[in-house]
Amino acid sequence: MVTRGKATAGRVALAMEGAAAIEIKITLPQHQVKAALKRFGLKVDPDAKRYIYFFDTPELELMRAGMIIRARRVVGDTHDSTVKFRPVVPTDVKSKWTRYSDFKIEADASEKGLVKSASFSMPVAKGLIKRVAAGKGALKALFTPQQQAFLKEMTGREIDFSTIAVLGPITAHRWRVNSPACPWPITAELWRREDGALLMEASIKSPAIQAAAAVGGFMAFLAEAGAEKDNEQQTKTRWALEYYAGKLPGGGKAKSAAKRAKVAEAKKSASRTMPRVSRSQ
Repeated sequence: MVTRGKATAGRVALAMEGAAAIEIKITLPQHQVKAALKRFGLKVDPDAKRYIYFFDTPELELMRAGMIIRARRVVGDTHDSTVKFRPVVPTDVKSKWTRYSDFKIEADASEKGLVKSASFSMPVAKGLIKRVAAGKGALKALFTPQQQAFLKEMTGREIDFSTIAVLGPITAHRWRVNSPACPWPITAELWRREDGALLMEASIKSPAIQAAAAVGGFMAFLAEAGAEKDNEQQTKTRWALEYYAGKLPGGGKAKSAAKRAKVAEAKKSASRTMPRVSRSQ
């Protein structure tokens, strides 16, 4: 048992190389959401909503290229925008970006495996996200020159924001949960689409040095708590993007692209080719 534990820890350490932290996530089936809320004493406060907007082409070309662009409005709190690449090879990401407090390279772990990502968030002025979502402002305005430079450096191209649609918003609620049975604070996040469908995610974050213990410990905690495995184990992002892209003109093409994306996901490498982009002027 000790030898097996050391071997597992070694594999996790190797997979974590270059990442400063790990986020371990599990999604819960919709029929378990009410039970999970009750178990942890969580109440949905209508005055504490988050609105999450995603941006992609109607065929989800950015997501298929491993890129996520989103913006978040938090009622009564700061708003922000994020650009994220997944997967990445940490050594391929220049260290100059680490000087920004909201830039991070971390590992995302789920029952499907572990993948490294690089994300860059920046504050957004209040009111701007709503104006852009309503078509009263340029999408590009949600992202700082630094974020746009990061996008260009990671892709080798400049994105043509005019080809990108607004997807959403998703309504979200988020809680921080502390349990004596789990050494790490748990983040619970509930997402609701406009069709009423729910998805709940439970996650913890841990420094890279504790990754192996965190993976094993959190999964054991969830099993003890009676959390069922979500056989789909789809990420919140894919769950949201595929639904909203399907509502756009040409939604049938978006659904077909989503199916192709699921097949291609396992073959995805860190190299990227960006769709429908224009060279810098």
